Amino acid sequence: MTTNLMAAPTAPAPALRFPDTPSDDMQNLMHLNAPGYIPAIQRHLGAPGTTAVLSEFPIGRRVTGDRRGLLSPDLLIAFDVEVATIISHNGYSIEYHGKPPDFVMEVASRHTARRDETEKRAGYAAYGITEYWRFDDTDGEFYRVNLAGDRLVNGQYEPIEIVAAGHARYWGYSDALQLYVCWEYGWLRWYDPATGYLPTHHQEADARLAAEARQAAAEAGLAVAEAGLTVARTGLATAEAALAATQSELAAERAARLELAERLRRLQSD
Repeated sequence: MTTNLMAAPTAPAPALRFPDTPSDDMQNLMHLNAPGYIPAIQRHLGAPGTTAVLSEFPIGRRVTGDRRGLLSPDLLIAFDVEVATIISHNGYSIEYHGKPPDFVMEVASRHTARRDETEKRAGYAAYGITEYWRFDDTDGEFYRVNLAGDRLVNGQYEPIEIVAAGHARYWGYSDALQLYVCWEYGWLRWYDPATGYLPTHHQEADARLAAEARQAAAEAGLAVAEAGLTVARTGLATAEAALAATQSELAAERAARLELAERLRRLQSD
């Protein structure tokens, strides 16, 4: 007897994704997300479908579920890529996008500082990432300096010049972003040479409230002006009515004089 065996249907295998990135501190949330620095630079760079501005997404040469060899920066910026694919992969595949990210940044913490300055620096250079920046809000307690940047030159990182821009203010220029990366009193800022500081969402909210207040004041002033115009129009209408009445009285008086003159003429002719 022959038995016809049919395999039971199986669900399609899930697409390969990068593993989730563990986070052992709140440094990136405090200095990148909470003040609105990521949204600020997202708005500035534009092209949200092809310009990636992401936090804690692993970077690897190809999509893999193996955590070994992956590097997860606190901030990743890449131009001319498929942002939706990075999100669906749960990470950045250099092989898939045909290029490494253009900019990465690490925010110092007690647990990661040594690795950021050594292993990750070598790893980002090996991946061919154009710029690698490090930000330390403690003014050098975790890193050796408060702000540092490296630019890839012939496969090796060379330090980017950091200048003192005033008391507790340090700036370095990012060719990749065409912006200054700023350490300002322990906070990260971005500065556009053409337009100034990129506003955070807090600053934009303040500016919006100020603009709304100015608009409300302007509207109130317009209402007062319109009320004054209405009063002026009423006064003009009253004056015009008085003038019309005066002109009517003058016309009646002129007619009465003409009639009187005609009577006198008749009496004299008789």
